[in-house]
Parts: sequence; C-alpha cells; structure tokens
Amino acid sequence: MNKQEVLEKYFGYSEFRDGQEKLIDAVLSGRDAFGIMPTGAGKSLCYQVPAMLLPGVTVVISPLISLMQDQVSALNECGIPSAFLNASMTAQKMNATAREIKNGRVKLVYVAPERLDTPFFLSLCAEITVSLVAVDEAHCVSQWGQDFRPSYLKIRSFVEGLEKRPVLCAFTATATPKVRDDIERLIGLESPEKLVTGFDRKNLYFEAVKPKNKRVALTRYLDLYTGKSGIVYCSSRKCVEELYEYLSAEKYSVAKYHAGMSSEERRKNQELFSFDEREIIIATNAFGMGIDKSNVGFVIHYNMPGDLESYYQEAGRAGRDGKNADCILFYGGEDIRVQKYFINNPEDNPQLSDVEKSRLRQLRHRKLSDMLAYCESEACLRKNMLSYFGEKSESCGNCSVCTGLKSSEDVTVCAQKIFSCIKRLKQQEKRQTVRDVLKGKADNYITEKGLDGLSTFGIMDDVAESVIDGHIDYFTERGFITVGEDGALSLTAKCTDVLKGSKHLRRETAKKSTRAQAQRPDVQLYVRLRSLRSDFAKRAGVPDFIIFTDATLLSLARHKPKSLEEFSKIPGVSASKLNKYGVIFIREINKHCALNIEKKEIN
Repeated sequence: MNKQEVLEKYFGYSEFRDGQEKLIDAVLSGRDAFGIMPTGAGKSLCYQVPAMLLPGVTVVISPLISLMQDQVSALNECGIPSAFLNASMTAQKMNATAREIKNGRVKLVYVAPERLDTPFFLSLCAEITVSLVAVDEAHCVSQWGQDFRPSYLKIRSFVEGLEKRPVLCAFTATATPKVRDDIERLIGLESPEKLVTGFDRKNLYFEAVKPKNKRVALTRYLDLYTGKSGIVYCSSRKCVEELYEYLSAEKYSVAKYHAGMSSEERRKNQELFSFDEREIIIATNAFGMGIDKSNVGFVIHYNMPGDLESYYQEAGRAGRDGKNADCILFYGGEDIRVQKYFINNPEDNPQLSDVEKSRLRQLRHRKLSDMLAYCESEACLRKNMLSYFGEKSESCGNCSVCTGLKSSEDVTVCAQKIFSCIKRLKQQEKRQTVRDVLKGKADNYITEKGLDGLSTFGIMDDVAESVIDGHIDYFTERGFITVGEDGALSLTAKCTDVLKGSKHLRRETAKKSTRAQAQRPDVQLYVRLRSLRSDFAKRAGVPDFIIFTDATLLSLARHKPKSLEEFSKIPGVSASKLNKYGVIFIREINKHCALNIEKKEIN
C-alpha cells in the first residue's frame, strides 16, 4: 500500500491538500518535518498517513485529553487502530491498552507530554518499535508563545532516550519567527523539511468593534447567525457564567465551558455543541485547542485576548469546512485593564529565573500593545495580522476596515483641550472635576478653588459629558493619561508632542450601519425555511444540508425571491434543486411575506 492508497482507503480523499504531500514524503524518507499550517489545512494527515506505512507505532503528543479522545475515535471509525493513554483511564484499562500496543494491534498512540517521563510509558516504549513521534500544537514548547506548557520541554529528552531515534515531526497553526526557532531547537528537530503554507484564511471575515453595550451588540450578532454553530469567548469564568445565564434567559441555544466546571460537565457540554444540540458555546480559552468541529460559522470574542497569537488561533476555529465564516472581536477599556492584571499577576513558574520573568512581562506588554493596535487599526485588519506573523499581503476586502464599516476621526483638538485642562489643574484632580471644568460647571467646589478662572473653563461646553468621558477613557487606554490611586488624572510624556501640535491623533469609530445590521436576515422566515428543509431531508433520509446549506437559507431569508429566476440566483441553488424545491420554497416565502403584511395592516 502507498500513500495515495492510504489516503483514499482510510480517509476518503482522492488528492492531498497543498503542502501535505511534501511533509509526508519527508517523513517516509526518514527526515524530520516541521509544518506551520493554518487551522483546517489538514496537519493531522501529515503524520497519520505515514503512521499506516511505517513499521511499529507512531507516538502522537497532544496537549488535551478531550482532543486526543476525539481524534482516536475518528481514526478507529476510519479503520485505523489507535489508542490513547491518559489520566482519565483506570489502571486496568491502561494495562489492557498497553497489551494491545505491545501485540501490534495499535498504529497510533496519543499521549499528553506529562506522561513522557513516567516509568509506565518508558517501559512500554522500550518493548515496542517507535518509528515516528508527532508533536501537535508544537508552539506550547516556547515560553514566548501563547500556550506555554513546561511539560513540552520533556519531548527532546524522551526522543533522545529511545533505543533508536525515530523520525520527529512538529506542527502548529500559529507561530512568530521567534517561536518557530524555539520549536526547532527545544524539540530537537534535525534539519527538518519545513513548510509554511501561510497564515491567511481567505474564507474568514474579520471585524473589530468597540460597542457601548456588549450584551446588546452580542445579541444583535447572534440574531444574524441564527441556525449557525458558533463560539463566544470570554476572558474569565465569571463572565462565562453571567453571559450563559443571560443568553439562556433570552432563549438562545447555549452551552458553557470553563476550567472551573467538573470534567464530566465539560465533556457533556462539549458534546452538546459538537453534535449541534446547542448552537452556541460560551467559553474561556480552556475550550477549543484543536477542536474537531468543522461547521463553526462564527467566533465572537466578547473580551479582547492578550496577544494576536491567541486571538488568531481561537478565531481560526471558525470556517474549518472552508465556508465563509465571521470572526468578531469586541474590545474596550475594561479588557485592557484585565489583560494588564493578568500580565502583572502571572501564575508562578519556578522554571523561570527572575530575569526571565521580567523579560516575559515586558514581552507580554508589547504583545498587548500589538493586540490593541490591531483592534484600532485604520488599515486592513488581515494585513495587520499577517504582518505580525511575518507575512506580506495586500488589503483583503474582507474585513471591517476594507468594507468601510470602520472609520476614524481626528481627535487632536479634543486631546489638546483635555490635556491642557489636566495640566492647569496641576494633575491633582479627579475625572469629575476635569470634566466639570471643561463643561464650565461652576459648582461650589470649583468656585471655592477658583477653577472657574482657568483658561480651559468651559472650552468643551458644547460637548456631551459622555463624549468627554469616552475621550478620557480612550486617552487613558492609549497611555496619554494615567489615573493615580486617589483617582487624580495626570499626563505622561506622550502628551508633549500633541500639546505642541507636532503630533496628530485619530480615533477609530464604527459606522452606524454595522455589518450585522446590513446583512441581517428575516429570522422568522429563516426558521420557517429550516423547518421546510428538514421535512424534505427526513423524507429523503439525508442530512439537512444536502437539501440546502445554512448559507443558502440565510440568503433566501434576506433576499426573499419571488420568482424561479430570482430563486436561481441564490448561491447554492443548482438547476436540479431549482426544479425540485423552487416552487415550494417560493410559496413558503410568499406565505410569510403575506402574513407579515397582514399583521402590519391590523396593527
């Protein structure tokens, strides 16, 4: 059997995707391999295909129990004998699995990196032939990456300790040049065949928005995505719980996931989401590394992550099936404060020296600045992100900046007025006093202190208090203003050039007609069309999407075609489907429209 036959027999594909064959050939020829490939590019096949052709066993190092369990189940379903060894197993089950491996009945063994130096696993490896070691989520080996796992540092010594060194391969979806160097060095890759297929995933739409009310904004987007599967990421367990309660009360189909839940509850909720029994899962970043769910149509970050690596990896869980999907990022001043708290109060890592810890904090502050620069970018978001990962690109036409949903305004004059006021208040007054002076409010405090005589008194009397507060928040987030322990506002050195007029400031604003509003479908009609589609699917004994995809139904609910000619122009409507379903679906659309007209007339 050759690689092509393995691909067709076990995986059901007729050809390899870009880059896969290059890495597979390297492994089969005895060379190490290193693949940096975006989510959905098929990294797993690069070691699963060779595993069926090489003698002995392939050891796959995977970071999460849930991930290895899913992959083993999928492989066994394909007829590839696989197993895992992890802490969820009883000693009896562990011994039984080890016997299967020793007897040659298993081709791939999945283990967590923490297990590599245990006597049980080392003893097992001494009795079998390990031909290949594959490292999944390889960026976890670098302390400069977003998911550092100290146990990944055991991999090199494990490989070198085997009686005969196996071929070694490593894979990741997100890695800066610095992290790539760390992976190669720390894992111990020897002159590997390298493949960087690029980080760009053209089917993903990116949008960064700073909503006044996150809950209102979230429900607006979720209404847009009715019927689609999606993930809402939060920065804390508390936020997950609160949002879960809120959306449940609003009758959204939701599940939740965070590290504070029991393993059984997490498993159950992940299954509810994976099997489409819940449309939405609200989760911390404890959920999702390597999640094997292809039909995620959207990922919304309710809170801004601390770095672009984390954001791109998490957002990249959308659209793994190659269909268009949306990645929406909410951000605000509170998110920045939370991320700074995480940076300044990290979990203790005894493996790092004080100097390394200091360097790591500095690095993470820089990463946070890069993350904020992405959010407030006036240029293409995709171009900004790809540049961060060392790739050049042109403007994409598929992000909120390129589609014109994001604009900016010159706030230099506002900044000069606010900075001047703080300066004349000798940087000793709180926000309320600064705001009142700018508005020209002569209350007792201000008149007693003679502040109504300042040149900045009343210079923003035509500006709403909420707008002034918004500017103060913005300039604080951008490092122009600091807030003391007593609440007093003071200026930083960054203000000097602005006050002199040699530096201009622009602030990003969102246009009123957001993408979610512009593309919002008729939700009630969409529900009716889904029900009709389901009826046809049941009669034919096929999955619903075989009749029409969700994207096609959403397009029908937006455009409401009234004729077969209009119906034929909807994406996903073939000639045969037009003949089979066109008349009946148009009739349903017309019924819905007539009913709505009748309701309006009555009202």
